[in-house]
Amino acid sequence: QVDLVESGGGSVQAGGSMRLSCRDSSNIGRYIPRSDCMGWFRQSPGKEREGIARINTNGETWYADSVKGRFTISRDNVDNHLYLQLDNLSPEDTAIYYCAANGGTWFHFCFRRPDTDFGYWGLGTQVTVSS
Repeated sequence: QVDLVESGGGSVQAGGSMRLSCRDSSNIGRYIPRSDCMGWFRQSPGKEREGIARINTNGETWYADSVKGRFTISRDNVDNHLYLQLDNLSPEDTAIYYCAANGGTWFHFCFRRPDTDFGYWGLGTQVTVSS
């Protein structure tokens, strides 16, 4: 079962930009509308998955140091989409990017809960950055 669906990945040269999208797999909005905390994660070859950005329903955000100032997370609570704008990309950003939703209410703990606590995930979209 696929909970969320990512799109927008592909290949780009270093310094380029890309925008990733994440939508509910269900047409009736089974997961995203119920989630007060959502995030983007990535996994590079040979590395563990890392959390890179989170956002709550108030629009407050958190970023990993590795992407701060270059990536921007946003969510549209009307059409139930999560987005990640990737700017000034480098080859080190090459990875599979995943979105996730908590499916509940974490309130101010959105930025503190472990990555593994997110209950709903997508299958990922590949981002490849060439030098």
